[in-house]
Parts: sequence; C-alpha cells; structure tokens
Amino acid sequence: MRKDLALFGGEKIIKKNLEKYNSIGMEESIAVQKVIDSGELSRFLGCWDDDFYGGKYVREFEKDCAEFFNVKHVVTVNSWTSGLVCAIGAIGIEPGDEIIVTPWTMCATATAILHWNAIPVFSDIEPETFNLDPKKIEQKITKRTKAILAADIFGHSCEVKKLLEIAEKYSLKLITDSAQAPGVFNNGIVTGTESHVGGYSLNYHKHIHTGEGGILVTNDDNICERMQLIRNHGEAVVESKGVKNLNNILGHNFRLGEIECAIGIQQLKKLKSLVKRRQEIAAYLNEGLKDLEGLILPKVLKGNTHAYYCYGLKLDLNKISVNREIIISALEAEGLKGLGNGYANIHLLPLFQKKIAYGNKGFPWSSDVTSNFISYSKGICPVAERMHDKEFIAFEMCLHQLNDEDIELVLKCFKKVWDNLHLLSN
Repeated sequence: MRKDLALFGGEKIIKKNLEKYNSIGMEESIAVQKVIDSGELSRFLGCWDDDFYGGKYVREFEKDCAEFFNVKHVVTVNSWTSGLVCAIGAIGIEPGDEIIVTPWTMCATATAILHWNAIPVFSDIEPETFNLDPKKIEQKITKRTKAILAADIFGHSCEVKKLLEIAEKYSLKLITDSAQAPGVFNNGIVTGTESHVGGYSLNYHKHIHTGEGGILVTNDDNICERMQLIRNHGEAVVESKGVKNLNNILGHNFRLGEIECAIGIQQLKKLKSLVKRRQEIAAYLNEGLKDLEGLILPKVLKGNTHAYYCYGLKLDLNKISVNREIIISALEAEGLKGLGNGYANIHLLPLFQKKIAYGNKGFPWSSDVTSNFISYSKGICPVAERMHDKEFIAFEMCLHQLNDEDIELVLKCFKKVWDNLHLLSN
C-alpha cells in the first residue's frame, strides 16, 4: 500500500495546475481605458486645494466604499501598509508609546508601529480563530500602552467588542487590520468598522484588488482628516487648511491613482459574490473533511461570517502521531498546492530578535523614552508558536479559482493521505 502514495512513487491525484484566482474582467478593462482616454491618471495636489482629496475616480471609489462598508469616512491609499502607517499616526501616537499587536499577521502590521518610533508589544492568539486573545491582553498593558492593533486574520473577525471594552477601560485606541476580511460580518456589523479605525487590503491576491492599494475606514472626523493629511504631504497643507494639531503630520505620498480607483469601483461590485463563493467552497470542504480523525476544521464563532482568505486547519496531536511537515509533503506530492504552516511569528523575526530598526544602535528600543523590558523571546506567545511549529495547516484559497471538480480533487488528496497515515508514521 505504501507505493500508492505519490510521495512514495504512486500516481498523484491532481495532475493539472489549478486555475489561478483572478477577479479582473472586462468591466475593469473598460474602466481603465476610460481613465487612459481622459489623460488624467491622477489629480492629487500636495497643497491646500480642492484637488488635495484627489480626482473623480478616487472620490467615487471612496464614496462607494463608505456606502458598502457602512461608515462615515473612507480614505484610499496606495497600499494597506501605507494605510496602517496612516492609521497609527492619526491616533496621535508618540515615540516610545507601546501598541499591543498580534504575532500572527503580515509583518507590516507590526512594522507600521515602528514607523512612528513606537514599540510593538506582542500578545498571544487564541487557538480557534487565530486572532488576538482578549484574555491575554490586559497583562501586557503598561503606562506606555496607547493602542491595540488586532487583525481579522484569514477572514474571521477578532472579538472586537471585548477588545473595545479593554480599550475603553484603559483609554486606548483600537485599530483593526481587516486586510483579509472584507465583506463579512460580526453580529450584523461589517467586520473592520467597529474600531476607531480599520481597513482592507487591495493587494493583488486578496478577494478584490487594484494591483496594490488599501481602504481606511473610520467614523471619527478628526482621525479621517489626519489620515488624509498623512496620505498627502500634510506638512505643506496644514497652514492653509487651518490645522492646529501638527502631531505626526509628516506627510507622505500614499495616494491611490485614478486607474486603481476605477478598477476598485468595479471590483467592489463583485465583492459579495466573491466572498459568497469562498464560503461555498469552505462549506464543501467542511462536509468532505469532517470525518477525518485528528483534523480540526475552521471554526466560525456565533454571529460571525468568514471570508476564507485562508482555510485554516489544525492537527489534533493527541490523535495523530504523524509530523505535520510529512503530512504537508504527502498532500503536495498528490498535487495539492497552496499549503503552508501559517504565518511565521513576527516577534521571532531578526528585526525583533536583534532590536535593530533605525540605524545600528537599536533605535527606537534604545531610546530613553522606551521601556527596557520589552521581550521578544521565544515563549512569549505559546499558542501562536505552537500553531506555527506543529499544528496549523493553511490551505491558501486565495491562490485558486476552484470549481466543484477541483474541490473533489482536493478532498481526494486529503482522504488518500489520511487513509495512509499509518504508513507515514513509520
């Protein structure tokens, strides 16, 4: 039987390359051509002028997003990394301030904090949704803590109401990074919109995209204005605009162009159907994998919907004695691509282990306004570390345009490997 597994020379199940996910169609092509024909690829001016806020398509896209996400303000930016930099600067962070952040996210979620010479403090995740665990946060709060930055990882909302309760108790701001969770809900409210400021990624492998880009959302007038200033050379604007608070108004060029916004307008129209299809695929996978012993399926907490940017699985190591890497190798040998072990824990990256960011002398950690007791040692986030090291298996649905036949092939790969787990343990 051993030879039946493709890992040992047997015939693999998926013999073709699964179709690459692509949400761009004719509508976007027509929209782009209209912008090109107009000759106006951007209308931003970095001075106080009506065009400080951008051109026709920028404003239309922001208006459409505000309606779709049911928020008062939307600010588009040229990447979600830029969006995080804007959001953190806009809440009035000071050098040496601390922001509690998840270790399980893209590195920019944490490094955007360093942009303002503030200090990321990592708090552990909970093992079901892989989001920040509210129960672990209060022990991380100090007199220097000014905000919590939570991610809605893989497409499932963080426990935002519990996080807001903590934020209110300690007079903190809550920022939510919903890069992977557009168009889903937490108890009837759009995920990413309950925090003081949140937003979504428009990077090319997200549900919808403009190549690169980001969408900031807030219901706070002051935060909105400050993000707009940081986006577009705010230091050249504040005097004429009459802005008195100059804190963090070191402006950038984080502007999203007319072409990208024209694409975004069309992409936004597709978001509901694209998310719905991911949810259908996840339901299909759930049904097909539910009886595989020791494989724990994604959990959706009551009142939530899930965008399934990633279909996150776990191994129950009390029931499975096979090393996760061997299982992934066996699945990949059957032709199933797009598997991984989740995010590398950010606190273990060389940047944080060596505390080297600006220059060679450990700034901002070496600053006299910074705590000397910030630890990034292995063991500070045991759940996140255990998930990454041993238990988590990611099926990156963002990579594939899956039809029902493809899903059946995926299920066959899992079932074949599970039928032969006893051989892999030898």
